[in-house]
Amino acid sequence: MLEFIIDQNRIEEMAREVIHEKLSVLEQELYFMNTKQVLSYVNMSWNSFNTHIMNDPNFNAAIRLGSKWLFDKKELDKYLDMFFIAVLDSGGDIQKYTKR
Repeated sequence: MLEFIIDQNRIEEMAREVIHEKLSVLEQELYFMNTKQVLSYVNMSWNSFNTHIMNDPNFNAAIRLGSKWLFDKKELDKYLDMFFIAVLDSGGDIQKYTKR
């Protein structure tokens, strides 16, 4: 007779390690995002993104390459974290949010 003992904590730990490794690889693969990728990433239209994010003087995650915009993903993530908190603190509505 065979008896198997499964350590649930060890399985969860191993799964977390694999997920963390895969996420690290994905983060390293993408440094710059183009406009289409960013709009998909933030789930906004260009007009909304331009009005609420690009026009903010504190937004410094974008550079131009000719007529093309390139976005630094890490800087974009930092800005979006701050933007999200600021919008929440002012009532949670992006359209009613005024930058301080």
